[in-house]
Amino acid sequence: MQGDGGTVVPMDAGAEPLRILVADDSGPFRAGLAALLASVDGLTLAGEATDGEEAVASALALQPDVVLMDVNMPRRDGVEATRAIVASAPHIAVLVLTMHEDDESVFAAIQAGARGYLVKGARQAELLRAVRAVAEGGAVFGPAIARRMVDFFAAAARAASTAAFPDLTARERQILDLVARGRSNPQIAAQLVLSTKTVRNNVSSIFTKLQVVDRAQAIVKAREAGIGGR
Repeated sequence: MQGDGGTVVPMDAGAEPLRILVADDSGPFRAGLAALLASVDGLTLAGEATDGEEAVASALALQPDVVLMDVNMPRRDGVEATRAIVASAPHIAVLVLTMHEDDESVFAAIQAGARGYLVKGARQAELLRAVRAVAEGGAVFGPAIARRMVDFFAAAARAASTAAFPDLTARERQILDLVARGRSNPQIAAQLVLSTKTVRNNVSSIFTKLQVVDRAQAIVKAREAGIGGR
C-alpha cells in the first residue's frame, strides 16, 4: 500500500476497534499491512494467514470484523477461501486484494461473497476507508467490476425471462419487457424502430402465448417473472 501523506480520521474514541485478519502469502506485504493497522486508532490486527486454508481456519477461529484477502494464494485461492468464510460466517466482511485489476478473478470473488476489492497499490487512506466501509455493511467496487455486475444481472434477467416464457421469441420478450414497463404500442414502435402494426401483432401473439386477455394481465405475469421491474 502506498502512503499518501494525508491524515486518516480516527474512529470514535468509545467504539470498539475493528479487528482485521490479513490473508496473504507475501510476508513483506503482511508486515506492511500490520504496521499500518498498528498505526491507526480504531483498527487492530486480529491475525495473519499465509494461504487460503489458513485464512478460512483463522477467520472462523478469530471471528474478525474484516478479512483482507489476497486472490492468489497456495493451497486454496482467495475466491474459494472467501466462499468458505462467507458460507460459515456471513457477518465477516471480506475485502479482496489483488495485484492487478483482473476482472475474472475479482468478479468471481464478488460472486463468492466478497464485499469489494482493492488493488494492492492503492493508497493507505483508500485502504482504510474501504476497510471501514465493508465493516459497516457497505461495498467497494471499481467501475470495471460494477459494469460486469450489471452485465451479469442483465444476463440473468434475460435467462429468467426465457425460462419463464419459453414459447416467446426474442422479439416478443423484448416487447413484453417494454409492455411491463408501461410503454404503449406507439412508444414501443418508436423505441424499437418497428411499425405500430408489427408491435400490435407481436403483442397479440404475446397475449395468446401467455394466455391472458389484456395488457394488465400480461404486465402482472411479466413482473411475477421478473420482467420489466417490480
